[in-house]
Amino acid sequence: MIHFGTGGWRAVIGDEFTRANIQLLAKAMSEKMKREQVDQEGIVIGYDRRFLSKEAVKWACEVFAAEQIKVLFVNRSSPTPLVMFYVEKHKLHYGMMVTASHNPAIYNGFKVFTYGGRDADETQTREIEAYAAAIEQSGEPIAHLDYAQAKAEGYVTEFNPLNEYLDNIIANIDMQAIRDRGLHIVLDPMYGVSQTAMKTILSTARCEIDLIHEAHDTLFGRRMPAPSAGALTELCTYVREMECDLGIATDGDADRLGVVDDTGKYLHANDILVLLYYYLLKYRGWHGPAVRNVATTHVLDRMAESFGETCYEVPVGFKHISAKMQETGAIIGGESSGGLTVRGHINGKDGIYAASLLVEMVAVTGKRLSELAKEIEEEYGSIYMEERSYQFTVQRKEELKTLLFTERRLPELAEPVEKVSYLDGVKVYFRNGGWIIARFSGTEPLLRIFCEMSTQRAAAELCRQFEEFLGLNP
Repeated sequence: MIHFGTGGWRAVIGDEFTRANIQLLAKAMSEKMKREQVDQEGIVIGYDRRFLSKEAVKWACEVFAAEQIKVLFVNRSSPTPLVMFYVEKHKLHYGMMVTASHNPAIYNGFKVFTYGGRDADETQTREIEAYAAAIEQSGEPIAHLDYAQAKAEGYVTEFNPLNEYLDNIIANIDMQAIRDRGLHIVLDPMYGVSQTAMKTILSTARCEIDLIHEAHDTLFGRRMPAPSAGALTELCTYVREMECDLGIATDGDADRLGVVDDTGKYLHANDILVLLYYYLLKYRGWHGPAVRNVATTHVLDRMAESFGETCYEVPVGFKHISAKMQETGAIIGGESSGGLTVRGHINGKDGIYAASLLVEMVAVTGKRLSELAKEIEEEYGSIYMEERSYQFTVQRKEELKTLLFTERRLPELAEPVEKVSYLDGVKVYFRNGGWIIARFSGTEPLLRIFCEMSTQRAAAELCRQFEEFLGLNP
């Protein structure tokens, strides 16, 4: 019952996200840690604001305690990157986070982090799945120690490493430049976990801060806690009406970022990634390549080339981005869904650090976000992305997989094709520099199509051709 996707194990609450399966996962992790002889160093576990998140940590703690593995329990709802930071900083081999990130409210799940504070790669997650399957097949009951007793016996230590994490971010941001600018910023944590961290950083930098959607709501205001254009309409309105310098949103566990510029315009995650890479290269004077996944803007490629650098393409899943960054010495890596990281911080995505760096960019350059975006557009040209998602039945998924990946059939496309890649899904590269990709989501039961072209009309038309060929309904 434990199956990892691109962003950890995620399941519907009460369906597969159950106490029994959480204990199964904890037992599997215990077996893995013992086999690798790292069980004596313990494990750190955090949780977000989703329904049953805190309870899930306690259920896992009870199993780890029975296995005599000590748990450092971050005892308040916290950002995912905080746990990743702690694993890296304290040289732990494993950490876990209870979260389903930006999935709908009916989901919850676990992310696993490995040495260096990295997302567990496919080899690691398959091993966890194998341990879980073997335990389940054995039919033996999973031992557990009552939480209160586990805590009394020293197997569980409740603590809060937030200050250590915040101090690390503050040390890597030009706080004086932000103080000198006196910015007015509105924060939208989307009912998630970022408000304390973001408010502390920006208050320290003397920003004027407003908050919306900061309450604890396990239904996330009846919206997906993903910083998309549709979900941030209220943030856009607030920025315009209150004449703020910018609006910042983070997803449910604060590893993804959404931004609204000074005019109240929503900036796509691709725009944010491009802006920050531009800032690091031109204004901070850094040198180094970029890394993006297959569904992220190719403007990064143009920008990298103009500075004598390279942009590397990897499959979807931030573990691939962080691994490639380490391999190539890249200074930034990101994805079109809003996750990014910068060299010198953690080895995973962090919406709080990315937001802080974005605020620094506005302060240091002395330019508004809209001005910086226009500067980049004038230099690298306009580009438009169309994104669509489609639900399917199990039978329909198999039909689509056969058509796209076994038979490798494609529609008759209006644009001349340069090449086709099956690195992750099927991606068609056009001679004019545009592209389209169709792939199955690793976190939700969806087929996704992304298309990037020089006009919105061209991108929409290519998506329509794929829809018609595959018999899909938007």
